[in-house]
Amino acid sequence: MKAEIISPETARCIALHNQLLLGSDTGSTKKDLFKIILRLGYVQIDTISIVERAHKHVLWTRLPEYRNEMLDELIDKDKKVFEFWDHAAAYMPMKYFRFTLPRKEMYAKKYKHWEKKNKKLLNFIIDRITAEGPLRSRDFEETKKRGLWWDWKPAKEGLEYLFHTGRLAARSRKNFQKVYDIPERFLPGNIVLTVPSDEELSEHLILKSINANGISSEKELTYLRHHNRAATKHTLNRLLEEKKIIGVNIKETESEKYYSTKKVLGSHTSCSADTVVHILSPFDNMVIQRKRLQELFRFDYLIECYVPAPKRKYGYFCLPVLYGNKFAGRIDTKADRRTGNFIIINEFWENGFTPDDNFVEKYNLKLKELAEFSGCTEITR
Repeated sequence: MKAEIISPETARCIALHNQLLLGSDTGSTKKDLFKIILRLGYVQIDTISIVERAHKHVLWTRLPEYRNEMLDELIDKDKKVFEFWDHAAAYMPMKYFRFTLPRKEMYAKKYKHWEKKNKKLLNFIIDRITAEGPLRSRDFEETKKRGLWWDWKPAKEGLEYLFHTGRLAARSRKNFQKVYDIPERFLPGNIVLTVPSDEELSEHLILKSINANGISSEKELTYLRHHNRAATKHTLNRLLEEKKIIGVNIKETESEKYYSTKKVLGSHTSCSADTVVHILSPFDNMVIQRKRLQELFRFDYLIECYVPAPKRKYGYFCLPVLYGNKFAGRIDTKADRRTGNFIIINEFWENGFTPDDNFVEKYNLKLKELAEFSGCTEITR
């Protein structure tokens, strides 16, 4: 089937449209929040909270009325969202649960020798959670004082092993610590638990990526996800033959081939260069694939908190600044909740971009909103 040819501007608009970043009304309710998670496919969880936790920032960007209680209810009460591993630790729609089973099987197989060595520990953990109910790792801290044969560190490793193999589930988080429970007590009664074939998993990853990103290259479709490469290639060709997806080339670029659907290509709207300002999390779904960001937006971005201090160019925790359909720059920031100050350490604008009055007005308003969301009352430069 002949590939569709689109302009670079259209490619950017499609990506922004599907990432819900064009400023259209995405609602204000818990139901709207679930729709956002369903569209994105996953929301990354990360420990860094220099500004705000990654998942909160990502969701707030698309739902300014976001409250933590909404997500908590979607997980523990409504059972529509669960925590596991996507390309990293993440919250995902419960309907995707069965597609986590192959990775759990892979993990158990990879670390079977560790399990054999620690069988007694793992049985102890499961028996205790079964008897006492949901527990955190800190609930195992005092076991050494009781004269038991293991201490907190191996217990924590055991909890994570059981979580990654599916024998424990993260029922919630309390003070950012996982609360582990037996899956049977957490999962909804109608959940499908059949392990998908390699082809089923591949189709899921392909369509999920297109739904979230609008257009995706072959590498992006399965970015850091557990999958069978041969099965994915076969499934990709089958979906093309069945016309469930289509190839896409971007005009006047040397980019690799992308994939999309007719529905996606027909549903995006044009996007202006000066409509809305977003200050994104470094872990936002829009920017997490750095090569894609460079390819589509010519924005060379790297979070530098993992870079040795002397080698940092922009700062420890720089946030990308999106202005309409382009990235205007990045800002190094810190939320000092103790003093109530949202500190702007530095601002860096892209070559060729000069902040005009329209941008400055919207940017300052977004800074104020982000500061308030992060628990601060003043902005300090």
